[in-house]
Amino acid sequence: MLSLGLTGGIAAGKSLLANRFRELGAVVIDADRLAREVVAPGTPGLAAVVGQFGARILLPDGSLDRAQLGAIVFADKDARESLNAIVHPLVRAAANALKDDAGPGSIVVQDIPLLVESGQGANFHLVVVAHAPKDVRVARMVRDRGMTEADALARIAAQATDEERAAVADVLIVNDGTPDKVIKELDALWHDRLVPFAANLSAGVPACASKEVRAVQPDASWPAQAARLAARIKHAVGELAASVDLEDSHGDCTFRLQPAQGARREQIDAALVTAGFLPRRNGGPCLPRFCSADPGVSASVVIAV
Repeated sequence: MLSLGLTGGIAAGKSLLANRFRELGAVVIDADRLAREVVAPGTPGLAAVVGQFGARILLPDGSLDRAQLGAIVFADKDARESLNAIVHPLVRAAANALKDDAGPGSIVVQDIPLLVESGQGANFHLVVVAHAPKDVRVARMVRDRGMTEADALARIAAQATDEERAAVADVLIVNDGTPDKVIKELDALWHDRLVPFAANLSAGVPACASKEVRAVQPDASWPAQAARLAARIKHAVGELAASVDLEDSHGDCTFRLQPAQGARREQIDAALVTAGFLPRRNGGPCLPRFCSADPGVSASVVIAV
């Protein structure tokens, strides 16, 4: 399956993208909904939160007083990190269970507001980020959520910066105009890149198998793209690799993977497939080469022998 991470700052339009993904046929996993479920009355999650913050964060019926807890954690970074340490692992476990139920050819979108803050970018084949300028977001929160400007700015300040989100974004969708414009952009992404990517993964065919070699102009975004790809490869292979080094960042990102002592090739191969890199079967260099299944990038991994 193709695994996508979807995130964005508060009021940037992430929900609009999530709804459209669902309409297009993606399996959308809502981290906010899971975050509510894992702290429902009677759950171990709620017991852990009460143990950390006390009974003051409970309503008379024993359920979580979200407004009270929100006021505490948005004003105190340490309190926010303590809450995240309780809730995030529970949400990830619940999301993984839903993901496992999706079919092999599915496109699974995990809607995670704090994807950047929780360091999950390397977990996905691609990360899509909804973006809108700060003044636009503040205006939306004041107009649509009844917040004061000061409260809106405080909520924005409690999240990752625009620059931090842009650094993990494989696709940045700017939502500063009409919904129709955003949906049109997402539809093009879906049909031109995501559906072929998912089909390649399902068939075990790398994208380079159908591409002609051609010269391209230098692209200033390649170094950042290479850094994201390297992070995904390292996350997937873990201790199986002694090193993963970029050999070329000019258009065709080629990474050389040096296996760790004792690592078995079949383990490395399986890890690379999980990361979206598939074996190239049509000849090529003498070193084992795995090419990305993503038609939107030109990237490969060679395994040193």
